[in-house]
Amino acid sequence: MRYVTRETLHIDRIATAWAIGRFVDPQASFVFVPRTKDIRGMAETPFDIRGASLSHRGERCTFEVLVEMHGLIDAALGRMGRIVRGADFADQLDSTRESAGLRAISDGFPLVARDDQDTVERASFLYDALYAALRARLAKDT
Repeated sequence: MRYVTRETLHIDRIATAWAIGRFVDPQASFVFVPRTKDIRGMAETPFDIRGASLSHRGERCTFEVLVEMHGLIDAALGRMGRIVRGADFADQLDSTRESAGLRAISDGFPLVARDDQDTVERASFLYDALYAALRARLAKDT
């Protein structure tokens, strides 16, 4: 399936693209469009763009909404959601110890990536590592 979101990816859209590819649709491909693009009539499934049902809801970021929509019951993904939300929303940056670091790293992605697709590909390693670390931490705590 093809998904569409706003160009110039940042924290929540990168994390959501990672989760789509990792847990929802391993064959996913992505299209990146200007923020002002009218997505009505587009064949792609939209996320975190005006008019998309998969987007922020209340205090939850798009990543958290995706996890809930797809019933991804996983404590590590729940923890990741709080980290991503904290990094994405400036007023919640101190909500987890990892959020500030994720924001700093995410700010650097456009400085080293060729384009948004390259950002998704490069960032996947970071999110795989964060997910693995959280799973290991949670397993140790039980």
